[in-house]
Amino acid sequence: MITVLGEAQPASGLVADAALVLGARRHLDAAGVPADRALALGPLAPALDAVAALCEKDPDARVLVLASGDPGFFGIVRALAERFGAAALDVRPGVSSIARAFARLGVPWDDAVVVSAHGRDPRRALNICRAQRKVAVLTAPGAGPAEIGAALLAMPGPHRRLVVAADLGGPAESVTALSPAEAAARDWPAVNVVLCLADETPVADAMRAVAGYQGPPEGGWALPEEAFAHRDAMLTKAEVRAFALARLGPRLGELVWDVGAGSGSVAVECARLGAAAVAVERAADGVDRIRANAAAHGVAHAVAVVHGSAPDALAGLPEPDAVFVGGGGADLPAVVAAATARARRTVVVTLAALDRVPTVRRTLLDAGFTADGVQLQANRLAPLPGEVTRLAAANPVFVLWGTRPSPPPHRTGVLT
Repeated sequence: MITVLGEAQPASGLVADAALVLGARRHLDAAGVPADRALALGPLAPALDAVAALCEKDPDARVLVLASGDPGFFGIVRALAERFGAAALDVRPGVSSIARAFARLGVPWDDAVVVSAHGRDPRRALNICRAQRKVAVLTAPGAGPAEIGAALLAMPGPHRRLVVAADLGGPAESVTALSPAEAAARDWPAVNVVLCLADETPVADAMRAVAGYQGPPEGGWALPEEAFAHRDAMLTKAEVRAFALARLGPRLGELVWDVGAGSGSVAVECARLGAAAVAVERAADGVDRIRANAAAHGVAHAVAVVHGSAPDALAGLPEPDAVFVGGGGADLPAVVAAATARARRTVVVTLAALDRVPTVRRTLLDAGFTADGVQLQANRLAPLPGEVTRLAAANPVFVLWGTRPSPPPHRTGVLT
């Protein structure tokens, strides 16, 4: 039997009965575990091998694992269950660090998205912080408060407040609220959790039936043009937008650029599907329109708006997973080239002019992307006098897309 204890102080009997006690050095010292039966956790594989060797030698031997908080929540229970089977475990959870952090604020957390940066590419955690209103990040070296703050500063737009919680439930507990700029400017010791909050009062306005991220919103996607404020019908039509979104594949933990955003309809739809989005628009009135559309659809916290012309305006933005390029112009090849240089996964381009299709396709191929395309033309039902209906043809649109054969490797220590 392997007892996994998440409580602050183990009973002396559990320590005395254990042939082997695993835990962080601070936990072992606090419990007074004799050195000959203590194994300080570092890399997990050698510790699991030691437990397996002991069990093989003495099947009745008892093992005690000292954890903190809830070891079944992003904790060691997963690795133990995979190696030894769930039936071999006696899990006794304590209060998780996430629960403690929100408790210190006095707010509920059933509407929070929880993400771990331990042993993972931190980009996912950073993009979730950019996209969601209430996020709890289980930190790791290289993905702590300073890096989270710096990543939020790298993208203009919605306000965020960070709450840094360290040694929760311990003698050196601290809970510090500060701005991303303040967090980025400090050196931090080991931290349990960082809360990233888009609202000054982070209390949901309604009871929930499902915790965490809620998935795609009600009302579907590829919303009708009437759902967006726009100028002179300058927005991606619903049928084209549906196809583009299918190729972009926006999802939680990713970042999408909407370049030449116009009304921002693509950025807004990507944000509604869980991704963080950056809308790049050169017209000042277009910038205001994008912000209004994002607010109208409840995703102002997830859509950053950049006023500038591509490709120059793209230079300082965080690395995207996918890029949508709408419209065209003399600088289109340079914009697509800049997009392919940064996109980790895919680039989607919509065009009205046939003459530009070969150039865009060649730009995708030259960047090492696959290249494919389709012409879309929709015929919508339209009324005629006498209560009859005709088909009204919309202008044809070319959609080209390129996919990177394999994503670029994660660069340790580089958070973008």
